[in-house]
Amino acid sequence: MKISNKIMLLFSVLTFSIILLMSFFVYYLANQYSFGDFYKRLEIRAYLTANAAYPPNGTDTTAYNIIRDRHLEKLPSEEEYIIPVEYAAGRFVRPARPNLPYAFYDEVVRQGHNTYRHNERFFAGILISHGGGRSIVVVSAVNEYRGQYMAELRRILVICFAVAAALIVGAGVFFSQYILAPVHHIMQQVKNISSNNLHLRVSTKSGQDGQDEVGELAGTFNNMLDRLETAFETQNNFVSNASHELGTPLTAIIGEAELALRGERDNESLRASISRMLTEAERLNHITRSLLQLAQTGFDGKKQHWELIRTDELLFAVKQMTDRLSPGNHVSIDYSLFPEEEDKMSIMGNFQLLELAITNIVTNAIKYSSNQPVSLALAATDTKNIVIVKDNGIGIPAQDLPYIFSPFFRASNTSRFEGYGIGLPLTNTIIRMHKGEIIVESRMNEGTEIRVVLPSVG
Repeated sequence: MKISNKIMLLFSVLTFSIILLMSFFVYYLANQYSFGDFYKRLEIRAYLTANAAYPPNGTDTTAYNIIRDRHLEKLPSEEEYIIPVEYAAGRFVRPARPNLPYAFYDEVVRQGHNTYRHNERFFAGILISHGGGRSIVVVSAVNEYRGQYMAELRRILVICFAVAAALIVGAGVFFSQYILAPVHHIMQQVKNISSNNLHLRVSTKSGQDGQDEVGELAGTFNNMLDRLETAFETQNNFVSNASHELGTPLTAIIGEAELALRGERDNESLRASISRMLTEAERLNHITRSLLQLAQTGFDGKKQHWELIRTDELLFAVKQMTDRLSPGNHVSIDYSLFPEEEDKMSIMGNFQLLELAITNIVTNAIKYSSNQPVSLALAATDTKNIVIVKDNGIGIPAQDLPYIFSPFFRASNTSRFEGYGIGLPLTNTIIRMHKGEIIVESRMNEGTEIRVVLPSVG
């Protein structure tokens, strides 16, 4: 069963139950009211009968009876009884009619009034005092009004329930569709996303992603698509470029091996061939490791160990790593932008991966500036930590900037520098894994500034 149908069904059942419960409650109260109202009418008729039988002094009895009989409502099957209060052997003398229990008469004598019901015939009795003593006036009638009243009430309740049922079902369908409309919108967008257009992202109709559960669902889908897109890009780049990059040193090794096997060669020539094969094998080993590292890093943060990282400590570690890799470098840490509040210099991530990513940027700055001074700085806001690497090197041509994060791509002005075009793609993958971004600004022959923006903690 679809969720929309479940919502409609649950909404309808709950509302039906509430309405049904309230209908029974109304019916019960109306039924009880009809009893009390009819008893009140009987009591009034009993007082009228008493006044007719024992009129007050100065009252015209004949005129009083005429008015009572002609103009006052007579109840269905009404019967009137005037019973003198008499005792025999200490017990009330009960008349043959009406056939009521002794307790009824005793209560009337004690309290002055009482009521009784036998099936649909109701009785009301009152005690009156007159010149000759005391008497009990009993009036009885059949409560035909109750049956008519309750039948009409049942009819009204059934009609109201039927109308309410139609409205409830309609409202349930409308609200279930209205509530799930953003989910259907997201589902339609997800259906249109395939391996060929993983760059697409889902959004809610309101455009306020993250404001409610539907927005959180859209954000979850987008995070999943980010991971899938990066994984697909990594795999595609690996497959498309590995054959070319691995083929070059392999061709050289095979060629040198075939040349070495042709006829007799002197030792010096053989040593030269073997040396070239060793060089190409080392190159092949370096490319293979870099490719595997790039492919295995991926975009799944769950595979990595995450911890709270101080970004100033990360910069110090990068400087130490750079000193080991490139002794005699001119990398310096610029403290002028460091935040005064230490709490701002905190991010969540994997220390080793971030160290590798930023070290790649710094070593590139050293290499492409021919070991000129390189500045390493840190700035922070309430929401971001920004690592800034600035050099005075050859710069990056404007037409090459969009492609610097593509595996094996090298800028057109880097031919005299050794490299494989893997460092920056690996760095970009790591930074994206940490939900950050890399901003590059460069001018030819003036230098490059790279800003790594990472989300702060808290």
